[in-house]
Amino acid sequence: MITLTHFLVVSACIFCIGLYAVLAKRNAIMVLVGIELMINAAILNFVAFGKYDESNYGGQIFALFAIVLAAAAVAVGLAIILNVYRKNKTINLDDITDLRD
Repeated sequence: MITLTHFLVVSACIFCIGLYAVLAKRNAIMVLVGIELMINAAILNFVAFGKYDESNYGGQIFALFAIVLAAAAVAVGLAIILNVYRKNKTINLDDITDLRD
């Protein structure tokens, strides 16, 4: 039987992988993927804890809203990255130093 501890361990591993991607990668797309992994780890926690709240389903409802907000954040982040690439011809975060026109 899979317990709450199993879900929390998997979520912690996914969060750590996402944190490593954010801190170690210099590619803007990989940083965006790392942020998405961290959000997905939090959503997994909401669903895991929501399993034990069978009367209100609060965890699942909050996870659904978090998924919608994460998708919107990725769309905005990708649009920003594409505009920065159009201006600087690179997505390497170390090479992007000026965001003015």
